Amino acid sequence: MADTHYFIKNLINDLERGRIRIPSFQRGFVWDTDRVICFIDSIYQGFPFGSVLLWRTRNSLRTERNLGPYKLPENDPEYPIDYVLDGQQRITSIFGIFQNSLTPEDGQMPNWTNLFFEFNSKESVPFKCLEDCSNYDPTKLFPMKEVFSGRHVQNIIRFARNIDEDTLNSIVEQIDNLIDRFNQAKIPLERFENEEPNNVATVFERINKQGVELNTFQLLSVWNWSEEFDLQEKFKEVTEELEPYGFKEVGSDLLLKCCSAVVKNSAEPKCFMNIPGSEVREKFNEIQTGIYRAIDFLKDELNIFSIKFLPMENILPVLASFFASSQRQPPPIPQKQYQEIKKWFWRACFSQRYARGGAKMTDIDLA
Repeated sequence: MADTHYFIKNLINDLERGRIRIPSFQRGFVWDTDRVICFIDSIYQGFPFGSVLLWRTRNSLRTERNLGPYKLPENDPEYPIDYVLDGQQRITSIFGIFQNSLTPEDGQMPNWTNLFFEFNSKESVPFKCLEDCSNYDPTKLFPMKEVFSGRHVQNIIRFARNIDEDTLNSIVEQIDNLIDRFNQAKIPLERFENEEPNNVATVFERINKQGVELNTFQLLSVWNWSEEFDLQEKFKEVTEELEPYGFKEVGSDLLLKCCSAVVKNSAEPKCFMNIPGSEVREKFNEIQTGIYRAIDFLKDELNIFSIKFLPMENILPVLASFFASSQRQPPPIPQKQYQEIKKWFWRACFSQRYARGGAKMTDIDLA
């Protein structure tokens, strides 16, 4: 039966073994201290806080991201890798708060990792961060890094002689309750196991619709492209060249559709995953030519001087495919073809052709 949750200790163990990793297409850790405290308090209070989505694969990605400030160890090749698709902020927070094995790459412990539980707190949230975690009153605060360390007994013995028995019993009871809550806490888990690029692309597309900042282009950049050909850098060069013409806002996803349109005559996300890196490298000059000539056509023939004025973005991949050429100086387009492509443009705009059918209608026009 597939796992449906992670106990916190098991999650930390898998991170320390390098079995859970962060793909480079994920954004970095962005939560501030208050957000981390609120999340840890939600676990403590037993409030719902969302599931973690992992993608299990035996194929490691070319590039990966650190877990917040921590560089994770390499995974044992005998075991599959779980890449975090959703829940990176929560996983990073849990690891930074509770683990004791890794230090940040820069040697500087972030303030949010120095979290303490406050005994007999009158606040609704009994947690606080300290800038100096080496100097605190153990009769008032308990370091969260000791929750799973097993060292809390020694800490109690250390200060037991300085307080009365009732206070000591109260502190021991609160510590036991705290540790028990986090030992029993379950992190909801969804695991997606698949080696098929098409299926992974579909999952990412659907995550995008839920507002998570992931996209197919970022996935492809770390999955399919060789170290000799940096797709992100190539696209950056294209957008910089387009800036003087008002088309700098052409995003990576749209440029990727142009690539797919030229190479595969399709703008479907699933098709993106099947584009061989070698084929894109060989045809990239042709793709660039198609994009530049398409934009020249929009400016010169239709007076569209910015991507913002293009009624539907899928028009650009179709035009890029039409104007693509492997020749450095492509022959001029016959006037009759110019007139036909202009008719197609206006019909597509007024009929809202791509607004209704999206990529499928684009593929029909590319065929």
